Amino acid sequence: MIWIAMAVLALTASGIVAASAWKPALVQGPAEDRTLAVLKDQLSEVDRDAERGLLSVAEAHAARQEIKRRVLSVGRVKNTGESNGGGRVILMAAAVFVPLFAAGYYSFAGAPNLSSIAFEDRQAEVAQNREIEALAQKLLQRLQADSEGGALEGWMLLGQTFMKLGRASDAASAYERATQSMNADSAVFSIYAEALIVSEQGIVTPQAKRAIARALELDPTNPAGTFYDAVGLAQAGANEQAYNRLLTRLDEVDGFAPWMETFVAEANRIGAALGRAPISLSDYAPVMSGNSPGPTAADVEAASQMDDVDRDAFIRSMVERLATRLEAEPDDIDGWMRLGRAYRVLGETDLALNAYSRAKELLVPVSSEDPRQSVILQSLEELQSGQ
Repeated sequence: MIWIAMAVLALTASGIVAASAWKPALVQGPAEDRTLAVLKDQLSEVDRDAERGLLSVAEAHAARQEIKRRVLSVGRVKNTGESNGGGRVILMAAAVFVPLFAAGYYSFAGAPNLSSIAFEDRQAEVAQNREIEALAQKLLQRLQADSEGGALEGWMLLGQTFMKLGRASDAASAYERATQSMNADSAVFSIYAEALIVSEQGIVTPQAKRAIARALELDPTNPAGTFYDAVGLAQAGANEQAYNRLLTRLDEVDGFAPWMETFVAEANRIGAALGRAPISLSDYAPVMSGNSPGPTAADVEAASQMDDVDRDAFIRSMVERLATRLEAEPDDIDGWMRLGRAYRVLGETDLALNAYSRAKELLVPVSSEDPRQSVILQSLEELQSGQ
């Protein structure tokens, strides 16, 4: 019914515009031409009378001005009449084309099949954000009223809330108060540094550098501190030092760590400016190696100690990226096998079965002596039996 109503309104509006445009314009014919000829004769007659002395200079000037004014008036009417045809064509085209274009564009880029639920969801989200902001303000007031400066956990919670609300500057202020606690550890300072960097659109400011230095002083192995230290070095023009900083930290890791993918990506970004060959996560993380079954149970267990955001951002993203690449390059048998092993280690049985099944489909043209045959078939059998 909505579409029908919209169509009727569009057709009605178009009809009104077309009707007004179709009205015949005032056709200017020989009458205007005769009028102009008469006026020109009158102008010549005025000149002749002025020469014979029948009109004074002032009278002749006034008569010429009046005749010229009438000539211009007739000329404007004639030009308007001549241009009406072209304007009428443009108006008619607009009356037909605009509704068709609007309907076509909306059907392509709009959402004609969706109801107003999305708007209701947005309203609910706005209301929820307002409620969270109100709670954050209450927490802030309570922490500020604490004679002992407020609990470390309270300031950290407030900072996390502000970050989720997109208020990085307020989050940095909350984390700064957290760093003043006697119990503030390396993670607190690196989180504070990150908030400062986000609030400055990715720039590592001197204040952020001091927080990074303190984080690394408390724990030299802090990956976030090392990462932002390298970012700061690169922004200062010390690309070589930043690149080596990242690679040194990667070399120190024994096995898989959830932050390694970010390190590899940043090292490749900086390395490109240095003309270095790209490095691969498989050089450091066994999960991406064709000869490794993926991250060990101990690796996954270590990553599980992190919060949900970090775990999703670092562990799952690596596997998801491999899955995305394989959708674009589906003929990579080894890739599907690696994806199956990774999903299997992560406990994603259905996804692992799908990955190994995709690898099995690619075994048809492969020699029966290929060792991958037995690996894939054995893995499928184990997964289907629940082993």
